Amino acid sequence: MTILPSAHTTPAAAPAGQGVGALLRAWREQRRVSQLELALQAGSSARHISFIETGRSRPSEEMVLRLAEHLEVPVRERNALLLAAGYAPRYPHTPLDDPALAALREGMERLIQGYEPYPALVVDATYNVVAANRGITMLLDGIPEALLTQPLNAMRLTLHPEGLAPRIRNFREWRGHLLVQMERQIALQRSAPLRELYEEVAAYPVPESATGAEPAEPVPYFALPMQIEHAGRTLSFISSISTFNTPLDVTVAELAIETLLPADPATVKYLQSLFS
Repeated sequence: MTILPSAHTTPAAAPAGQGVGALLRAWREQRRVSQLELALQAGSSARHISFIETGRSRPSEEMVLRLAEHLEVPVRERNALLLAAGYAPRYPHTPLDDPALAALREGMERLIQGYEPYPALVVDATYNVVAANRGITMLLDGIPEALLTQPLNAMRLTLHPEGLAPRIRNFREWRGHLLVQMERQIALQRSAPLRELYEEVAAYPVPESATGAEPAEPVPYFALPMQIEHAGRTLSFISSISTFNTPLDVTVAELAIETLLPADPATVKYLQSLFS
């Protein structure tokens, strides 16, 4: 398993014609926090927050970062706020294949390799796959080459009618889960590329194999599983997603490690036999 090349994106720029006050107000309103609440959290006053938002006061670099932290603004967008306020970006955007991130790459490789025989992968902010183990490769057996061109995209591979979609027995439920997950991320991150991806995959037709009733005799799982056919067997997985705490780099902030936990003994037994 190796780290795959991913599409490099440029650092966020301040939207044309918008000052830092308007941007901060938009984030505050999106988070549904009042000026008074934000002021109390940031150790300021509602009057000062109001002056910043209306452009009557220019916030210090420290204040921009403090407000961004309390508003849970993504790291990429914190750079945009700093630029709009007239300051240099604080957070670098290092390509994943840069030598500076060698320890991170090696750590992720060890982590997902150690998870075998169970599937695990690493994705970026728009679900492009930057690393995957043999468990994921196993699930992708037989996928058309057109869907396996770089950069691989986990959402396209899962929801495309020629991808994994026809193999997922509870596809309607799983599709709904993934689309809601993307909607939440779009609301939090306000990412145009993620919105474009969402509109693309949400428009995919539902495979005919998923138009019938859901499988009978449901198992009382502890979370919604992905039930997927492989070599005539039905495998069940529960998805878990991990991110990095306190990231100081845009690339690192936007990485997520997804592991597929076997949801029943039959899946455990099959995968262990397959990779033994």
